[in-house]
Amino acid sequence: MKVLIIGSGGREHALAWALQRAQASIALIGLPGNPGLSELGEVVEGDAGDHGMVIDFARREGVDLVVVGPEAPLVDGLADALREAGVRVFGPSAKAAALEGSKVFAKDLMRRHGIPTAGFEVVGSAARARELAGQISYPHVIKADGLAAGKGALIVQSREEATAAVEAIMVDKRFGDAGNRVVFEEYLEGEEMSVFAIASGERYALLPPSQDYKRVQDGDRGPNTGGMGAYAPVATWNEALAERVRREVIEPTLLAMAREDRPYTGLLYAGLMIHDGRPKVVEFNCRFGDPETQAVVPILDGDLLESLWEAADPLPRDRALPDLAHDGRTAVCIVVAAGGYPGSYRKGFVIRGVDKARELPGAHVFHAGTRRKDEQVVTAGGRVLNVVGVGASLPAALRRGYEAVSVIEFETAFFRHDIAWRGLQTLENR
Repeated sequence: MKVLIIGSGGREHALAWALQRAQASIALIGLPGNPGLSELGEVVEGDAGDHGMVIDFARREGVDLVVVGPEAPLVDGLADALREAGVRVFGPSAKAAALEGSKVFAKDLMRRHGIPTAGFEVVGSAARARELAGQISYPHVIKADGLAAGKGALIVQSREEATAAVEAIMVDKRFGDAGNRVVFEEYLEGEEMSVFAIASGERYALLPPSQDYKRVQDGDRGPNTGGMGAYAPVATWNEALAERVRREVIEPTLLAMAREDRPYTGLLYAGLMIHDGRPKVVEFNCRFGDPETQAVVPILDGDLLESLWEAADPLPRDRALPDLAHDGRTAVCIVVAAGGYPGSYRKGFVIRGVDKARELPGAHVFHAGTRRKDEQVVTAGGRVLNVVGVGASLPAALRRGYEAVSVIEFETAFFRHDIAWRGLQTLENR
C-alpha cells in the first residue's frame, strides 16, 4: 500500500512512524515532509494548497490513501477535491472542518444540540468588543473566529488586557481575517485534556486522552504557543469519564454534524475542560493534535493504518471501526524549540545528538521544524524537535524523555522542564 502524508511537522513524522510500525511493508510519501520523514520513505516538494497538483501526484504515483495532517488544507477543501477525484483520503470535508475553521460555527452548533461548552457571545465589531470588555467578569477568554495556528485564544485578566486583545485581533489583524469576528467566552476552571476520535459518520474509535502544555515557560507562564509538550494517557482519566465524554461530547457531535449535512470523516479532536468529572468542550479541531499525537501514537495497541483506511472508506458501512486500545504504557513528548519562539527566532543552526538520543531505551525523536542543508540537518522552525519518552509509568517516561533531550544540541535551543506536572501531581495525591 502507498500512503501520502500531507504536512511537514512533528505530527506528520509521528503518524508516518506509527503507520510504518503497524505495517512495515507500506510505501510512505511525505508532501512536503521533513528530514525525519525522509528516513521512513520518500519526500516530495509541493504545496498542499494546490489541489490540482496533489491530485495529479496521487493519481500518477498510484497513492492508495492520503492522510492530511494540518488543518488549513482541510478547511480549504483538499479532502473534498481528493474524494471527487476518486482518491481515498482520511480527513474531513470543508463543511465538516468548519468545526475548527470557525469558532463561531462550533459554538453555535454546540448551543443548538446541547453539547456542553462555556457560555459565550459572538462579536462582529471592535466597537462592540470594547464595550463588552467593560461588562464581563474576569478572567475571560477571547478567541479569534478563524484559524490562528493554535495561538488565537487569549486569556485576559482585566478590562485593559481584554481591550488590548481586541485591538490585536480585530484592529491590528494579528491573525488576519481570522479576527474579523471574535468569541467572548466564559473562563472554565478544571483540568484540560485532548480526546481524539477516529470518525466516519457516526462510527468512531476513541484513542487514549492526552494533555498539552501550551505556555512557553515552566509553571504555565508566558504566551501561548503551538504546544511545548504533552503526555498520554491523562492520569485523571477513568472509565466513568470516558463514558461521559462518549455520550455527552463525541456521539452527539457526530450525530449533529450528520443531521446538518456535514458528515464527519477524519480525526475529531475534542479539547475538553473537566471539572468534578463533567466535561465541557473548549474547542474542536479537525485533525490530529500537535504535539499530542507524538505522545499518543507510541502507546497504541492496534493497527493505526487499518483504522484510518476503514474510516476513509467512501462507501457507507455498518461495521464498527477497528479498535485502537491503550497498550498500558505512558508517553511524554517534550518540544525542543528555537530561542525567541513563539516570537521571532533565527534559523539554520546545526542540530546534533538526534541519533544518540534515539539509541536510548524508550526514546523517539520526531522532526518538526528542520531541513537538510548539505549533509547536515539544521533548524527551520520555532518548534524544532519532538522528543518522546515511553515507559511503564509516567515517572519512567519522563526520565527517558528528558534523558534524550539532554543529548540534543543546537544554538538557542530551549524546552520546558515540567511537562506532565499535572499528571505527577495527580499521582502524588493518590
